[in-house]
This record gives sequence, C-alpha cells and structure tokens, in this order.
Amino acid sequence: MGRWGMSVPLGGVALSEHRDHYRELVDLGYTDVWSSEADGSDGFTPLALAAAWAPELRLGVAIIPAFTRGPALLAQSVAALADAAPGRFVMGLGSSSNVIVERWNGIPFEEPYKRTRDTVRFLRSALSGEKVKEEYDTFTVNGFRLGLRVAEQPPILVAALRPGMLRLAGREGDGAIINWLSAEDVRTVAPIVHEAAAGAGKSAEIVARLFVCPNPDAETVRAQAKFAIAAYLNVPVYAEFHRWLGRGDRLQGMWDHWAAGDRKAALAAIPDSVVDELVIHGSPEACKEHLRAYVDAGVDTPAIAVLPFGGIDPIQAVRDLAPD
Repeated sequence: MGRWGMSVPLGGVALSEHRDHYRELVDLGYTDVWSSEADGSDGFTPLALAAAWAPELRLGVAIIPAFTRGPALLAQSVAALADAAPGRFVMGLGSSSNVIVERWNGIPFEEPYKRTRDTVRFLRSALSGEKVKEEYDTFTVNGFRLGLRVAEQPPILVAALRPGMLRLAGREGDGAIINWLSAEDVRTVAPIVHEAAAGAGKSAEIVARLFVCPNPDAETVRAQAKFAIAAYLNVPVYAEFHRWLGRGDRLQGMWDHWAAGDRKAALAAIPDSVVDELVIHGSPEACKEHLRAYVDAGVDTPAIAVLPFGGIDPIQAVRDLAPD
C-alpha cells in the first residue's frame, strides 16, 4: 500500500478530543492527515495537535491561501510546524478563490498565479535562513530573516487546476494538490505536473483531496452532493477548470440558472453523471475501489474528505474507509 490520508478535523469532533482519534488513524493504517483552511479551523492547528499526539503520521495542509497571511507570518507558521514535525510536514499553498480571499477576508484577489508563485519563492528563501530583501511582483519583503532555523525544509505543494498553475506546481513546487476532479481527469492533469518537474530536474508528488461518502443510498447522496458541487463549481476558478476538462456542456445549465439567481433550478440541472464522477459514494468497498482508481490514474496520496450525507456516522466512515 502507498500513502492513504484522511482529512482533519474529523466531523463532529472537537479539536480537544482528537487525541484518541489520531491514535486510531495510525492503528487503522492511515499514513497521513491533511487539514484545510476555509471557514472552519485554520490549517495549522489540527496538524500541530497531530504532531504531538500521533508522531507516526505525515502532516499536510491542503491548502493555505497565499493571500490571507503576510509573507513573514506565513513563513513563521510553516517553520514552526516543520520544527514540531521534522521531516513529516508537507506545506500546501494555493491561490484559493475570490470568495475566501476577497469576500470573506477583504483582500483584493489580484494576480493569483503571480501571488502563489511569489509566495513559493519567498518561502524557499525564508526557510533557508537567509535574509530576504526582495521586490516580488505582488509584494515586497524588506529585510526579513526567519529566527527559527528549520533542520529540514518541508516540501511545498501547489494547489493547481489548469495548466499554468499545474506547471508551476511541478517547476517551482514539489508537486500539486488537486481536487474536484474525476479519476480519469487525473490522467489529464498529472502529466502536466510531471513534465514540468522533469524539466526542472526533479520529481513531483500528486495529492488529491477526494470527497467520499460511504453510503449505498445513491439517491440521497446525489441530492446532497449537488449542493456541494454547486457551491464549488460556480466559483469562477472551478468553473473554468471544468470547462477546460470538457464538462462545459453538462454544467452550462447549472451555471446559467445560478447566474439568474435560481438556485433550485441550478441544483436540478446538475447531471447525476457529474456527481458520480466527482463524489465517491456507494458501499465502503465500492468507495475504496474508486479511490484506488485515482491512485492507478496517477495520484500518489489520496486525502479522503468524508461527506456525511444521509446521516452516516463520520467516525465510522473513517473506519470503513481504512486501507486494506
């Protein structure tokens, strides 16, 4: 078995109560825990707890937005976690979206590609311990030196959707974090990352955050999954991603109704076939078979995000989805 990750925090469990759950993840055979940062906990705190409570696990964040922390503060957070879990932390960085950056945090969502690229470059310099005095295209750092020396620089993975960011992930990052795509889509996305990495003389890791609901009630899962799909795929960066992947015709009805303000019609316009491609559901055995299809297509590390649709117990789902 390769790597097998679980998204944290676990559903319905307070962070203060995660110690035993982290220990159980180790016992179940999970190799990684992956946090995220949107509207729940921040991306670093769940991993800091895992660093102390489950030192066997690799820790990753998918992702921290490049816009929402100043460069120096971001470097401090990355260095602190790398120091707490030497050799076991993977930093995930991405542009995020206009919703999170601009609407929720009041920060202009401008030149996301350049901001992500500049932040990767700055982190490389800062984590090496050098004094950074640099005018990047999207920000300037004047004389910052990280006071915490990191024994081993963490890999930096870049959240990527379309070719420009995918190439950046391979060329300047250590790989890519991908999500909201089918197993077959991985065969389109992964080679772009690997080709860019090979051109830079290195290898690249592909981490996929995959949405999974081990519930055989397909009708219920599809109905609830359409809310999640609409919430994401109407965000401009994801809409363009799926147009590029070739789903434009099947999703145009959803986009049109959403733009007209008819949310009910937008949900109804999402084809079941799209749900079945983007959300893994069915029996636990069927879900694990579907997850393995992603690995066969080029995913190195699946990071499972449990969707508790239909009232399933998210903790039992974690147990049911454990690697064989």
